[in-house]
Parts: sequence; structure tokens; C-alpha cells
Amino acid sequence: MKHIKNIYPKRPSPCNCLNLRRASRAVSQFYDKVLEPCGISIAQLALLRHVELAEKTTISKLAKLMRIDRTTLNRNMKPLVETGLISICAGKDSRTKQINLTPAGRRTIAKGWELWGEAQTAISGYLGDDELTQLTQLLAKLEALAPD
Repeated sequence: MKHIKNIYPKRPSPCNCLNLRRASRAVSQFYDKVLEPCGISIAQLALLRHVELAEKTTISKLAKLMRIDRTTLNRNMKPLVETGLISICAGKDSRTKQINLTPAGRRTIAKGWELWGEAQTAISGYLGDDELTQLTQLLAKLEALAPD
């Protein structure tokens, strides 16, 4: 839990959406800080992990799998292409592009996954099993507000 500072909660907003956005931003910043040694953010690790699991996928399939639009996916992939973590090449036909992990991408995922585990352990310890289970259930329930 070396990454978690003992800070008392800020006063919540009367707006549920704002409270969720603040919490989401704080958790993302926490994970990003833990992942700093491997040079990627939590969003980039998630994207790399989806590419790894999908194996030789297309941009359209990956966007659908990640539940984001193609434009956002393309924008998020750009720095990963520039740093040599993924490559994009022609797909089976001229309308598709295939996304592949590079060897550097695989090494980055391995290091990132290890650091991600540290962040997970810290969050679990911070919240405790019961609160973490409850949070996970509540987030799934909220995600159902926009099913696709």
C-alpha cells in the first residue's frame, strides 16, 4: 500500500455523476502512478492487453470488444504505434487493418501486468474484501445503464 496516501475523503458533490467521475479519475491516476516504471498508462495497458487476448484482430473488432468507437481507438493506438508497442498492417482485404503486438509490446505488457498486480493488491487492501465486492457489484449495475 506504499502508493496510497492516507487522505480523508473530500466532500461529495450532490451530483452522482460528478462523484463517479472524480473517483474514476483518482483511481486512474493511482494506477498510472504505479505503472510509471513501464512507461504506459492504465488505459494503454488495457488496450495492449485487449490486443494480446484478441490476437491478430482488426480495428473494428477491437473497438467493439473494448466498447469504444473506432475514432477513439485509433487516437489511443497512435502513441503505441509510435513507440513500437503495436503495429498496424493491412488486413484480409483493403478495407481492414490488423493490429499486432510487437516484441516490445509483449515485454511492456509483462512488466505492466506485474505493476498492475501491485496496484490491485493495494486497492484491495485499502478497501477490504467486502467493500471491494460491493463496489464491483455497484459498478456493474451502473454500467448496465448503457448496455452497448
